[in-house]
Amino acid sequence: MAVSSFSHPPLRIGIAGLGTVGAGLVRLLHAHADLLEIRCGRPLVVTAVSARNRNKLRDVDLANIRWCDNPVDLAKDPEIDVICELIGGSDGIAKQLVEAALGAGKSVVTANKALLAIHGALLAAMAESKGVTLAFEAAVAGGIPTIKVLKESLASNKITGIYGILNGTCNYILTTMRETGRDFAAVLREAQRLGYAETDPSFDIDGIDAAHKLSILTSLAFGVTVNFPDVTIEGIRSVSALDIQYAEELGYRIKLLGVAQPTDYGIEQRVAPSLVPMASPLAHVEGVTNAVIAEGDFAGKIVLTGPGAGAGPTASAVAADLVDIACGRETHTFGIPCSQLKSIAATPADRKTGAYYIRLLVMDRPGVFADIAACLRDEEVSIESAIQRGRAVNDAVPLILTVHETGEMSMQRALAAIAALSSVATPPVRFRIEAL
Repeated sequence: MAVSSFSHPPLRIGIAGLGTVGAGLVRLLHAHADLLEIRCGRPLVVTAVSARNRNKLRDVDLANIRWCDNPVDLAKDPEIDVICELIGGSDGIAKQLVEAALGAGKSVVTANKALLAIHGALLAAMAESKGVTLAFEAAVAGGIPTIKVLKESLASNKITGIYGILNGTCNYILTTMRETGRDFAAVLREAQRLGYAETDPSFDIDGIDAAHKLSILTSLAFGVTVNFPDVTIEGIRSVSALDIQYAEELGYRIKLLGVAQPTDYGIEQRVAPSLVPMASPLAHVEGVTNAVIAEGDFAGKIVLTGPGAGAGPTASAVAADLVDIACGRETHTFGIPCSQLKSIAATPADRKTGAYYIRLLVMDRPGVFADIAACLRDEEVSIESAIQRGRAVNDAVPLILTVHETGEMSMQRALAAIAALSSVATPPVRFRIEAL
């Protein structure tokens, strides 16, 4: 390493978790040590690490780095200035470590979106009371600098809405379904084989991962307390190849979207498969790529896209937070003092509105469409378009409807009435149409 002309002491780092991201961070800090020292005015040095298995083979140089069997010991170490928590999980050892580190007056950098979604308000208050930093650029959208944009670049704006594609696994599955015409189950198996989906993929495909991230973005965007339980969550298991085909015909693509927006009645947060118009930049975000769109009253629509996961992009985001700490750049955890974060209720279901795509499987016989139309009429739901092709006398055929904007509760009541019709063979499937 080149001899530094700076006199500032090194930033001594303890890393808990040496999986994909942790090992990637060690490699990055070693590969760019000289560059980081120049940019920070001080060296960034990994002093100690901790991981579940000391003997696991890792493609990373751990020479001259101390090992702690218990991650919480990193928080007690007087020779460590900042802790990188890269273990994961909303509770357990990850939470214990972060609380111990903040309690000891050490700054923390984490990529743990579940921890922040569940305990973010408490941990932010701890960091603020101790005068240290809790940073989490890597927790949302991997290598995309989403957090910095909301906290810093758009700090002078009132954010009017934030939405995006926040889970690469789901986006890969939906993209592959569209490109190949295969159904969900087959593409999921392929994603698991390729390593894009976990053996138990429910955290991703049921929308929980995206909802964790959305709740964090909501807090940053609107100055509210993180409130994961208020996110309405639907996953992508119900999306069929037929839905993707008809969505294309109607001028849309189906994406798992996270959407957050203030309303006259509170804050609405939702994660659900949605039809996105082809004109939207989100319609063209493919594969494992993530995207976030923030709308500011002065800046306008800011579109951020890039890799949402992986060793390199996520380690880069962790390192960006370390650079800020090394340089003494301080910001509040969620953009404003904890005492100023508002607690705003979720928008009630009877105040939510939307336009919808509906897929029905109906018996092909006279009067069926009239019965369905009557169910919609009774709830004042207006049909925009209908697609039904082919004949299958005494058998079931798909009927695709889109409806104009209507109340969510009216839509639910209409669908319940439709499901009760003897001519409807399976429960209706409905997705929101987003006018983005």
